[in-house]
Amino acid sequence: FCYCTSMNSAGLLCETERPWHSPFLIGVSGGTASGKSTVCAKIMELLGQNKVDHHQRKVTIVSQDSFYRVLTPEQKAKALKGQYNFDHPDAFDTELMCQTLKDIVEGKVVEVPTYDFVTHSRLPEKICVYPADVVLFEGILVFYTQEVRDMFHMKLFVDTDSDVRLSRRVLRDMRRGRDLEQILTQYTTFVKPAFEEFCLPTKKYADVIIPRGVDNMVAINLIVQHIQDILNGDICKWQRGSVNGHAHGRSLKRGVAELSEKSSGGGSLPAKRPLLEPSTRPH
Repeated sequence: FCYCTSMNSAGLLCETERPWHSPFLIGVSGGTASGKSTVCAKIMELLGQNKVDHHQRKVTIVSQDSFYRVLTPEQKAKALKGQYNFDHPDAFDTELMCQTLKDIVEGKVVEVPTYDFVTHSRLPEKICVYPADVVLFEGILVFYTQEVRDMFHMKLFVDTDSDVRLSRRVLRDMRRGRDLEQILTQYTTFVKPAFEEFCLPTKKYADVIIPRGVDNMVAINLIVQHIQDILNGDICKWQRGSVNGHAHGRSLKRGVAELSEKSSGGGSLPAKRPLLEPSTRPH
């Protein structure tokens, strides 16, 4: 058992006992600006978890971006000129990332670093991540290291057109105060080659590939339904019946294949099972 502290109706602190179980860990990968964090946010929204207090959330999101290494003065000077490769596996503190994920799997409250992309530095403030039933871990290279990859019970890859990703990246980095020429030079020198060498090859490890990212609501709704089944009491079932989530990957891919077959004229659609309560469905 683990214990968490919460506020009762009278505003007094009280301790509540919560049975512990290992969370269902979902890895979400994809190229830069592919929409990984947007997909995770949409999943949270559809599950009605985005406005829930952090202590009480059943689903939480952790970003690989939080685990960028602390740069030396020389590296930081390069970064400010757009000459440091943030898309290489060595840019991440893999040891800290692995230990944090292990602590999350063990149901511990963990402190995740905060990274400032304007100054390229790790901030003193840390984010507390509390135990949850489902944890979404997103980032460009979350499938690259086998030790990390093997922790996931389900692996998703957000597959977005490269031109769309580039345009999003340009707009995002310009909002961070960067020069357009520097952004494009960094993209062609570091981002694109690193994607092709390190990120794209890990697509083969994905259980489910999501073309078009958050625009693909068919795939996202299937994933949300799968997570809802877990939250509704199937956690014991997946812990007993799957190894590294392979059974879940197969069942979810079957669902995508069957839906594609039905929608292409392969038969009448079955009666739909409501994915969400009306109060949590976006308008």
